[in-house]
Amino acid sequence: MKRRDFLGTAVVGATTLAGASHSADKSNGQEESLDNGFLKERVRLGQSDLKVTRVGLGTGMTGGMRRSNQIRIGEKNFRDLLRYAYDQGINYFDAADLYGTHRDIIPGLEGIPREEIVIVSKIWWGPGGIPEKERLLADALVERFLKELNTEYIDLLHLHCVTSKDWPKELAKQMDVMSKLKEEGKIRAHGVSVHSLEALEVAAEHPWVDAVHTRINPYEMAMDGPPEKVIPILKKMHENGKGVTGMKMIGEGRLRDDPEKKQESVNFVYGLGCVDTVIVGFESKEEVDDTLRMVGKALA
Repeated sequence: MKRRDFLGTAVVGATTLAGASHSADKSNGQEESLDNGFLKERVRLGQSDLKVTRVGLGTGMTGGMRRSNQIRIGEKNFRDLLRYAYDQGINYFDAADLYGTHRDIIPGLEGIPREEIVIVSKIWWGPGGIPEKERLLADALVERFLKELNTEYIDLLHLHCVTSKDWPKELAKQMDVMSKLKEEGKIRAHGVSVHSLEALEVAAEHPWVDAVHTRINPYEMAMDGPPEKVIPILKKMHENGKGVTGMKMIGEGRLRDDPEKKQESVNFVYGLGCVDTVIVGFESKEEVDDTLRMVGKALA
């Protein structure tokens, strides 16, 4: 199928779904309301033991040098946002050394049993990105991460932002160390956050990979390639038992103020059948509510 026809079909289908749901709401004489019942169900990330909600909270919007928009809204606001997301039903929280958000996760979720939440972190192994020039192995980094997170284990640890098709060879030592950390119980699963089409193809087949963070929306916004090339790889990845977490569903925030396109993207991503869950870099409680409402409509 040509790319133009592929996207046209996807968007028309998404619009029809959104319209039908909206009409059903009105036909019942009801205004749109926030129904988070779908978050009670947990989905398994691939063949791992991790069970997550269909929406997760990302903490790395415009992230780098241990800063992100979530850090910039202020400690109290950020921690309140984390708790609000959990209270709405979200149990999946995505952090990274690059974002500088480790120290806020547990305080924001104070009083919540550790086993009730799933925490992701990521190792920044490439140049730039973090203040230090040296790049330590995963064992030393995880010791620091555990102290910052104030926890005994990390649920999912990724190698952050892999782009080369040779990433398994280039990062073999880190992978070996991460496998050992998994055996020791310091991490429960490992994988990669992917930022290129060729790296994604390798991740879909590699036996070491438990789960992947991948960029997906119908508009090719901040993606690794056009949807018609990305989606077959995601389907293969899912069939191979890898957990698939979608990123950039809101186009890295670009769809935030376009409710029609945002709903179309939500419908599109959740309609693929090969994306287990999606993380969104929420910056306000209103954005949490708005996105959950749209996801609820798409899943309905």
